[in-house]
Amino acid sequence: MFENMHAALVRLRNNKSFEFFVIAVIIISALEIGAKTYDLPPSALLVTQYLDVFITLFFLIEILIRFITEDKKKDFFKSAWNLFDTIVVVISLIPIDESEMALLARLIRIFRVLRMISIVPELRILINSLLTALPRLGYVVLLMFIIFYIYAAIGSFIFSDINPVLWGNIAISMLTLFRVMTFEDWTDIQYETMEVYPMSWIFYMTFIFFTAFAFLNMVIGIVVGVMEEEHSKERNKGQPSLADIQNQIASLSAQLSDIQQQAKNKR
Repeated sequence: MFENMHAALVRLRNNKSFEFFVIAVIIISALEIGAKTYDLPPSALLVTQYLDVFITLFFLIEILIRFITEDKKKDFFKSAWNLFDTIVVVISLIPIDESEMALLARLIRIFRVLRMISIVPELRILINSLLTALPRLGYVVLLMFIIFYIYAAIGSFIFSDINPVLWGNIAISMLTLFRVMTFEDWTDIQYETMEVYPMSWIFYMTFIFFTAFAFLNMVIGIVVGVMEEEHSKERNKGQPSLADIQNQIASLSAQLSDIQQQAKNKR
C-alpha cells in the first residue's frame, strides 16, 4: 500500500498540470500580498485571510510531497532551492498577529513569490548563471571602479566651482558620473560645464565610452557566456557519459559471452 501511495505521489509531482497549478498558486500568493497593501473592505480582508491559510497549507503539502518522493531523503536538503523552499514554508506557518514575529512572518510571505524560481527550471538557470558569473565579474567591476574614481577626482578638481552640488567632492562626483553612465539627463550636466570649459565634452565622451559601452558590454558578454554553459549542463545532465557507455558495452559483451558459453555447453 505504501509503495502504491509513493508511486502515486511521484506521478503527481512529475505531472505537468500539478506543476502549473503550483505556479498558479504562487502567482495568486503574489497578488494576495499586493492586495494587502491597499485599504480593503472587511469582507475582502476576510477573503485574503482565508486565502493566505489555503496558500500556506498548500505549500506545506507540496513541500511534503517533494520530500516524500525523494529517493534519498538526505539529498533533499543538499539542494539550496529545496532548503530555501522549506525555510520559507516553515516560517510562513508563523501566525500573523501582534506578536514580535508578526513582521518576520509578513516579510517571509513576500518571499514566497521567489518560489517561482525553484519551480521553473529556466528561472533557476538564470539565477545560477548570475551567481556563477559573479566571481568572473569581480575584476571587471574593480576596473570600472578605478575608472569611476579617476574621473570623479578629475571632475571634482575641475568642475567643483561650477556646480558644487554635483562635483563638490569625490563621493558626490561618483554619483554624478553614475547618472552620466545611465544617461539620466547627462547632457544638462555636460552643457553646464561646457559654458566654462568648452572642451569638457571630451571628459564625458571618454567616460561614457569606457563605462557604458566597453565595460557594460564586457559584463553582458560574461553573463551570456555563463548562461550558455549552464544551458549546456542542463542539456547534458540526462545524457550518459562516455565512461557509462563503455561500462554498458562491457556489461553487454560479458552477457553475450555467457550466453555463447552456455550455448556451447548445451551442445
